[in-house]
Amino acid sequence: MKKILALVLALVMVFALCACGGNTNANTNKGSDTNTNTNTNTNTNTGKTDTNTESGKTEEPTDNGGDTAAPNAADYVSDAFIDPVTEWETYNTLVAEIKACTDFAKRTELMHEAEDILMSNYCVIPLYYYNDIYLMKDYVSGIYSNPYATKFFMYTKMSNGSDTLRLQLASEPDYLDPALNSSVDGACLAANCFSGLYTYDANGNPAPACAKGYTVSEDGCTYTVTLKDGLKWSDGSDLTAADFAYSWKRATDDKTAADYSYMFSSFNGYGTEAGINVTAIDAVTLQFVLDAPCAYMEDLMAFPTFYPVKQSEVEKYEDWETAPGHWCQDAGFVSNGAFVCTGWTHDESMTYEKNPYFWDAENVTLQKLQFMLSDDDTAIFAAYNAGNLDFADSVPTDEVANLLNNPEFHIVDELGTYYVAFNCKSQLFADKTPEQAACMREAFSLLIDRDFICENIGQTGQVAANAYIPLGMADGNGGVFKTSATEEGYYDAYAINNDYEGTVARAIELLKAAGFEFTEDGMLAESTPISIEYLTNTTSGHVKIAESMQQDFAAIGINMTIQQQDWAVFLEERKQGNFDIAREGWIADFNDPINMLEMWITDSGNNDCQFGR
Repeated sequence: MKKILALVLALVMVFALCACGGNTNANTNKGSDTNTNTNTNTNTNTGKTDTNTESGKTEEPTDNGGDTAAPNAADYVSDAFIDPVTEWETYNTLVAEIKACTDFAKRTELMHEAEDILMSNYCVIPLYYYNDIYLMKDYVSGIYSNPYATKFFMYTKMSNGSDTLRLQLASEPDYLDPALNSSVDGACLAANCFSGLYTYDANGNPAPACAKGYTVSEDGCTYTVTLKDGLKWSDGSDLTAADFAYSWKRATDDKTAADYSYMFSSFNGYGTEAGINVTAIDAVTLQFVLDAPCAYMEDLMAFPTFYPVKQSEVEKYEDWETAPGHWCQDAGFVSNGAFVCTGWTHDESMTYEKNPYFWDAENVTLQKLQFMLSDDDTAIFAAYNAGNLDFADSVPTDEVANLLNNPEFHIVDELGTYYVAFNCKSQLFADKTPEQAACMREAFSLLIDRDFICENIGQTGQVAANAYIPLGMADGNGGVFKTSATEEGYYDAYAINNDYEGTVARAIELLKAAGFEFTEDGMLAESTPISIEYLTNTTSGHVKIAESMQQDFAAIGINMTIQQQDWAVFLEERKQGNFDIAREGWIADFNDPINMLEMWITDSGNNDCQFGR
């Protein structure tokens, strides 16, 4: 049974904590999901020798002259470890090198090195690899999504005779400006009311949208894109290549403060006063120049940050430079996608209607999207069962088991990782060395029962995660970055299940190295308590995961309180670093590991861990 301390734990602790670190390490036995004690398994990601610290360092506690000397935290971190606050420029430089690298085999090696650094400090603690669930009535067809969780509603068919799709995606959206959005639900809204040069087809492959096609120079750096003829904004005015050039430069402007501006970092001129090298040659020809070839350029051209916005609409408000998203905070804003927002009752509902000027309007038969704005799983489920919703993107955790055989319940694969994140600058680590802080966080990771979360909360086949880059992601060199959840990774995700006592002993050992004291029965001493606050939004599944971890940590006396916040507030608090530990999740934006690595550079708007700040 989950999280029940064995009666013999106290006796185990007496012997286990006096032993060498290697004899109690259930955390780093890569290559097996059983608790073996071999120290020579090869890490197939990096070629490192898989010793108990992933680095070849000795894990013997440092004896400072007494039999009860605390272990030395520096002996427990890997060779890849750097101080995530003061030394993060090393990571930034490595990511820049990856983005400039034209040797794809070398580039893959460098991405493994970057993940080694990221995982070494345990600020990012993966729990499981994502899939997606939703409810859809049997009279609805034509909705599709890509592996990056963006859903497309424009080609929906309704066999019940209705021309309106009633659906729920999330609660009040944080941003509708495609340059400012960084949430999955916001990306879905953007994909249905804006249109980029490229989009995704029903098979999840990039396909031309506003573009007819493009050519690339021999060196792979200069793209010349030809737009479709007759493109229009939703107000009927012409949409030209100049609109794309303006929008891309705006997305990289510091005044816009776009979370995703770094996705343009491979463009020539990025970060300079002149800005990125993108030019409208004429009304239908857009040209841009990269510093190095990019294997996923079509995916970028399909990403919301690359969508066009109309300059006169953005800048018609006096505060457009200080409040860049003001122009689309209410219904009626101009867009260029399949639908246009015509009604918005904040925190309650949104209405989108067919845009007759959309480039593919003739194939859009749906006339209206009617959104319920809510993150209350129970209310959403009730509305769906009452026939008031045709599509629901949220399901109460307690109902999942009963829905598994329901044909209206859908489970789809995604490329992404559900994880929790520590703020590396939290006061929790104020009196700790960087190595001690890493030991603290690793101890937390060890104590989490990922199998329980997958089986009893997720319930839809999620796989426990032992690395940040998700299973099945391409490696950028014709292969797969990681193919096994047990043989490739940074720790045994099932250690707490396979060897509970040994794994808890290991966590205590790490916390002792971080300066904490324990009683003889394996509980934190009153002299060195640990109290943390966990930040999450209010959706039931996220809260239940928090409660599960709360129980895991309590097994050795760690006190964790749970703070629930409404979606928009939660996103902003997390972005600003106003947390100790927070629930996180990242669905890839395209099928290349750099997407999940570059988000952690210091200047990234998605760097919630506050690395390097």
